[in-house]
Amino acid sequence: ISEFIILGIGDLAELQILFFGLFLIMHLVTLAGHTTIVLITLIDSCLQTPMYFFLRNLSTIEIGYILVIVPNMLANFLSRNQRMSFLGCALQMHLFIALGGAECFLLTVMAYDRFVAICNPLRYTFIITRALCLQMLALACISSFVLSLTLTTLIFLLPFCGSHEINHFFCDIPAVLFLACSDTQANEIAVFLVCMLILLMPFLLILLSYGFIIMAILRIHSAEGRSKAFSTCTGHLLVSLLHYGCAIFIYIRPKSCYTPEQDKIVSLIYTNVTPMLYPMIYSLRNKEVKGALRRLLVIKQQPKAS
Repeated sequence: ISEFIILGIGDLAELQILFFGLFLIMHLVTLAGHTTIVLITLIDSCLQTPMYFFLRNLSTIEIGYILVIVPNMLANFLSRNQRMSFLGCALQMHLFIALGGAECFLLTVMAYDRFVAICNPLRYTFIITRALCLQMLALACISSFVLSLTLTTLIFLLPFCGSHEINHFFCDIPAVLFLACSDTQANEIAVFLVCMLILLMPFLLILLSYGFIIMAILRIHSAEGRSKAFSTCTGHLLVSLLHYGCAIFIYIRPKSCYTPEQDKIVSLIYTNVTPMLYPMIYSLRNKEVKGALRRLLVIKQQPKAS
């Protein structure tokens, strides 16, 4: 096989333009939201802390993540049965897994940052240094890219001698594995092991971190102190639950449970809906981000007032 045919969301010809318009608006809103977070965390002097360093890089990864998937999905709404080369499909899968994995690892690093900030506040600046932040970011990105390259190579070394129609809107792991015309048990085990490293282990570490965080918050005597401590964590916790919930549903299961239509619905959520919600969650639940946005708007309005 030299190319694949991406079938897209389904046989909804009369709704294609409507879906194109809807998801295009969502895509632009998502890009605007994450770009805003990147810019304000770069520009505003009050947001030059490790937490916002990680948030800026999370938004940068998220921008790459959606650009790998959504433009091709939008093109598929306008031209049915879009063709993608074998190498193009492999590259899309590799970047999707790599960026998604980097996001998983970075969410875990952010949970550790919150754990130290709340459970060991007096030593926070000594533990979470600029050098450590850069090292953890580099480790998250390099690890995810190596794991992704290994897994993608194993999948695309399989023989694809039958149908070359991918019943999905991008080259996702279950959809591509479904087309292989040989035994994929070893590959499924490899997928499971990589998902253990990228999804389950980081998610368990996040839950463990929040267990300690909640216990530390409950020991705070004042209601105002508890509220302030918890407000710094809720955005990250909500984003983590959304991200890991969808990913675990799709990838931590045997091939026998693969259902294309159900997978496409869940995939639409975690490639379009949840990335759009992340900036809203962080901006609405975070007083410092809202304050930075207000300051940015005031600066823009001042020349007009004069």
